[in-house]
Amino acid sequence: MTEPEQSTSATAALLILEDGRTFRGAGYGATGTALGEAVFATGMTGYQETITDPSYARQLVVQTAPHIGNTGVNDDDAESRRIWVAGYIVRDAARRPSSWRSERSLDDELLAQGIVGIQGVDTRAITRHLRERGAMRAGIFSGTAADQSEAALLEQVRASAGMEGAKLAEEVSVGEPYVVEPSDHGWDGEPRFTVAALDLGIKAMTPQRFAERGVRVHVLPAASTFARLESVQADGVFMSNGPGDPATADGQVALLRQVLDARVPFFGICFGNQILGRALGFGTYKLRYGHRGINQPVMDRRTGKVEITSQNHGFAVDAPREGAGLAPEERFGRVEVSHVSLNDDVVEGLSCLDIPAFSVQYHPEAAAGPHDSAYLFDRFIDLMAANAAGAADTSTETSVVSETSSQNRDKN
Repeated sequence: MTEPEQSTSATAALLILEDGRTFRGAGYGATGTALGEAVFATGMTGYQETITDPSYARQLVVQTAPHIGNTGVNDDDAESRRIWVAGYIVRDAARRPSSWRSERSLDDELLAQGIVGIQGVDTRAITRHLRERGAMRAGIFSGTAADQSEAALLEQVRASAGMEGAKLAEEVSVGEPYVVEPSDHGWDGEPRFTVAALDLGIKAMTPQRFAERGVRVHVLPAASTFARLESVQADGVFMSNGPGDPATADGQVALLRQVLDARVPFFGICFGNQILGRALGFGTYKLRYGHRGINQPVMDRRTGKVEITSQNHGFAVDAPREGAGLAPEERFGRVEVSHVSLNDDVVEGLSCLDIPAFSVQYHPEAAAGPHDSAYLFDRFIDLMAANAAGAADTSTETSVVSETSSQNRDKN
């Protein structure tokens, strides 16, 4: 990306997709060049949480909601230490924010962090195009960068890196470990459990959801070893969401197999779900245009319950949906697909029946919402409690019994 400059509504900007489709608009945020994979997010709110989600690294995000920036930006709602989207695409950018919580405008925040954006484009047409053709490489060009011919700009887009084969978790992960204490999030008393959380692009709300329930969380770098997990004397291991192709996560897959062999309770979200799938011996594949937004319907196949979920993923686990069966890595026993997308039947959760491990493809921490799936944090706590008590059956099947009471406990 070129050195950022102040953009104005008069600054010409172009969005050029890999297949040559071009959209003209005005600059938004910084000016210059932004290259990445063009994807669309369907949330009607929560744009600050979207742009600060590390899972969006190296992606140009199209907001399908037409009016963006009306509530401004504040210091409380960011999901990580910075904006991670490679570029930002909106239809109608708010002229000024209007919220008592706003501390600055979205335009100013994008400029301050050097994020090149474009406004005034037909985001409905872009979304329809990506749905029909699939997510693809793209570029936003504004300022002097937009003075080149469209052919030259398209050549830059096609020369940029794609998402397949991208190894990005280590790039967005924390450099040094840190601890999130329950006492800092309203918990009165000693911590109930300790969790080692592997940061593959973790969102700030995830350790907070654990801490609210009395769980101390050690957030560790993506390249951590099993010895490092053991050093924090964790009662359970968690792997977070994150960007990139799960086929590149060989190190995390090997680490998780050590965790599963040791029968340490495990919970994975999003990228963590894909890593569990690979650890069990399943493959992964790239979706045509992915699932991104806070209104994605998912069914729990064991209960028939439908949850509206927050999602952000472009890859999925390739696992059979016919019921419980032996994992390809047979030493881990039986596994079943626990949740599926009601939009396209994509695998949205895995449940191990002979070892204490489960995962979901969506985001139960759900900032800025919804909160239908927050009970999954209680389910993991129940799993750690059963394991600590030396229960005869520590499978996730056992923890399902407590789901109703868990949901009653969680009123977030």
